[in-house]
Order: sequence, then structure tokens, then C-alpha cells
Amino acid sequence: MMNAIVATQPQGDEDIFAALAAQPADALLGLIALYRNDQRSGKIDLGVGVFRADDGSTPVMRSVKAAEKLLLQEQTSKSYLGPEGDAIYADLLAEIVLGGEQAQSDRITGVQTTGGTGALRLGAELLKRVRPNATVWISTPTWPNHGPIFIEAGVAVRSYRFYDVASATVDFEAMMEDLEHVAAGDIILLHGCCHNPTGATLSTQQWRIIANLCEERGLLPFIDLAYQGLGDGLDEDAAATRQLFAALPSAILAYSCDKNFGLYRERVGALWVQAPSPASAAIVRSNILSLARGLWSMPPDHGAAIVRVILETPDLRADWMIELAEMRSRINALRTALAAAHPDLAFIGDQRGMFAMLPLAPDAVVAMRREKGIYMAGNGRINIAGLTLPTIPAFVAGLAPHL
Repeated sequence: MMNAIVATQPQGDEDIFAALAAQPADALLGLIALYRNDQRSGKIDLGVGVFRADDGSTPVMRSVKAAEKLLLQEQTSKSYLGPEGDAIYADLLAEIVLGGEQAQSDRITGVQTTGGTGALRLGAELLKRVRPNATVWISTPTWPNHGPIFIEAGVAVRSYRFYDVASATVDFEAMMEDLEHVAAGDIILLHGCCHNPTGATLSTQQWRIIANLCEERGLLPFIDLAYQGLGDGLDEDAAATRQLFAALPSAILAYSCDKNFGLYRERVGALWVQAPSPASAAIVRSNILSLARGLWSMPPDHGAAIVRVILETPDLRADWMIELAEMRSRINALRTALAAAHPDLAFIGDQRGMFAMLPLAPDAVVAMRREKGIYMAGNGRINIAGLTLPTIPAFVAGLAPHL
């Protein structure tokens, strides 16, 4: 006789979720709602981290539309691709990121992920397996989701100083002072280019010092490269990543196509791991695929297929590079205009990427939102692409009393 399966039900009014504590709402999502409900015609949105054209839209790129048209005509199946996703996508993208020769190394293995966030989480899960007692060191400040991604994976997190808001510069001396306390086997999370939220950049010499530190102390660099092509150019923005991969036996790279292909909602990313030997890389790959299977089983295909079609079609690749150059030119032109508009904003002209961090107190951020309809993150981070040349004077006028 088969045993009956009896479901255990809560008794009376017992709440099985009572142990949960309410979590604070995401501040940036709240800012979106506030901006949407503001009826003032001159309001300026500098909060949401997406590229915007002069008309305020976040357009679908021409090359993306053309690739989607080709997929519509030629794609023959929507069947699963497997936990590694689109292998051709990962290989073609590796050439853009790591350079042709380095991308061919049999010590490097890469897979498609669900966005850059998925790449970071997959890397975090891998670290939990290979170095369960290690700590990931994250810059102050950094993208707010960096810490939670590693913490939720069960990886210890500590911070190192990176940027001095008052002087609007990288505090490299403080950074290296903090990294001197990093234990052998620990991991340093680094922004490959266009640091979020500061826009600050490290020099080639400073990257070399970091590479030497990793080699001497047995540290593992984990690079987050989310804005390639939006700083100085595709090769220029990948230079630090390539430098670290060339100098060290092991490295990890999380990548996002959200910004440089405009595929925000498609969740298109990749993770590459460099191991000391081809045999080690093969073992790493087996673990990455096992972890990916448990996290999302199979990554979504559409966005990665778009990138693959663009990169494997010469005309579309060329047009994508033109569009990317136009996006970069718009951002850098806005930086130049901001730097010229007020002496205290001169530092913005030397930085790169979509973001800058203004030396503002939280009450000043609130005052600008309330009095002028200027919306930005509470820490003073602004999305440069939310501005236009005509709106810069109003922005600077609203900002000037608080500088």
C-alpha cells in the first residue's frame, strides 16, 4: 500500500513568512517614479543609467533593428542552446573585448550570461567554490549592486578606497594602502573602464602597479566591463582588461552588452575566466556550466543572437561601430560643455563614460529636485547622457548654489 503524502499546513493564523523582514525599496526605482509624476516642463532626469539621445529617448540602434530583421527571416528554431548559450556570440565578442590573439588562448573559457549582473553572479558562485574563505574587495564608491551580488552568493565583501569626492580624483595612494591589507587568495573587483559612479580613470602606469600587486601577492582580479566603447573607443576601453589578462595567470571578466549595443531589456552579457593552463580552463568551464544550469538553466537567446549577427555581418558591424562612436561623441561633448560651464565642474572633462559624481550633500540633491526639477541619485551621481547642450545652462544654474 502506498504511503499517503500529507502536506503540512500552517496552523490557524500562523504566517509562514513571518521571519522575513521588509526590505527597503530601491532608491533609483523610487526616483523614476518621482520624475514620472513631476509635471514641470523643464525637469531633467540624470538618475537612470541608460544612454539617451538628444530628444531624451533611448533608441533601438539601427544595427540592432537590421540584425533582428535578419533573425526574423532566417532563424529556423527557438530550441534550447544549452547552459553555455550562443557559443559563436561568446567567441566573436571575446575578439572585441580581449583582442584577436588573446581571445584565441586555450587558457580562456567564456559563456553567455543573463546580462552583466548574471556574469557577476556566475563569477561569484564560481569563487565560492574555488575560494570559499576568500574576500572580494570592492571600490568605494561603486555600483550599488556589486556588494549584494557577492553577499547573496555567500562571498565575503570588504571595500577599498578609490575616489575622493572633494578633489574629484582617484585617490590611488589610499587605494594601494588599503590593498596592501588584502590577503593572498583574495579577489579585487575592478571597473575595466568608465567607472560607475565616478567616471574616473586609472592611468596605464596605475594599472601596471595593480597587475604587479596581483602577481606578487597572489590576488585574483575580477573585472567588470560594462561600458566598452563609451569612453575613448573599443580598444582603448579594453586596454586595462587586456593588460591584466596578459600579465597574470588567472583573471575573471564580467561583461555587459546593455550599453554599447543598447540591449538593456534583453539581458545580454558574458563571463570569461582565464586559468593557468588549458587543463585548468577545461575544469573551470565544466564548473561554470554546472553553476549556470542551476542559476538560469539556459540564458535567453534573442539579445545574444542580435550581437552575434551584428559581429559576424561586416556591414552591420561597421554600422554598429559608427553608432557607438556617435554615442561616445555625444557623451564626451556633454562632458566638455559641462567642464567649460563652471570652474568647479572642470574635472568632468577629464573623466569618461556615462557617469560623474558631484560633491553634493544629500540635502542639496533633494533641494535641486524639489526646487528645480533636477533628478539625480542621492550620492550625487549623475548620468551625463541625461543632459543636452541646451539643458546644461539650466542644470548648472540649479547646481551652482550647492557647489
